[in-house]
Amino acid sequence: MDLFDQKKENKSLTSLIFDRIREDILNGRYLTGDKLVEIKLADELGVSRTPVREALKQLELDGLVDNIPNRGVVVKGISQDDIDDILTIRLCIEGLVGQWAAERILDEEIKELEEIFDLMEFYTSKGDIDKIFELNTKFHETLYKATKSRYLEGVLKDFQLFIKSSRNNSLKTEGRLFTALEEHRNILEAIKNHDRENTRISLVKHISESNENIKSLVIKQK
Repeated sequence: MDLFDQKKENKSLTSLIFDRIREDILNGRYLTGDKLVEIKLADELGVSRTPVREALKQLELDGLVDNIPNRGVVVKGISQDDIDDILTIRLCIEGLVGQWAAERILDEEIKELEEIFDLMEFYTSKGDIDKIFELNTKFHETLYKATKSRYLEGVLKDFQLFIKSSRNNSLKTEGRLFTALEEHRNILEAIKNHDRENTRISLVKHISESNENIKSLVIKQK
């Protein structure tokens, strides 16, 4: 999607550029040590250098890049400690998601989850990992929306970005597709009954299994 097409979100150009570069860093398009050249980014994005410069300053404040004298802006990336922190915090927050979503979810949101799950089941039988990954993200974002807490939803969407590429690789682990499907089935059944505790338990179990898989993959890649 063209950067300017996102203007409908009422974000400034600097914020849109910040979001784009941050996502590229988190998704692995830019790796630790890569140099981010202001004029090159401006040319790629079709914008002037000023909003790019401001976006890079914000990324530096977020700790994703370093501005090194005589070298320029370099990607700092995410350390193993960062990953451990992110996964631990996410696990704690997801329990609250389960409780609030079970309490506050609307009938149309339950229907949406059911439709997403049906598609996940279909594509799991086909072994289509890319489609399952897309549906998995949609399933969890629907849960976040169901909490009716825009702050909680915003925090968890940021976490989604951090673990996006790792989760995709996690689904490729032998047997994980079918295990994850059953975990989603348990979450769906609990939330359909508006069962706070079982939704919390099912969601935390699912996230815990996903976290352990992601950690093991990170270790193997070292």
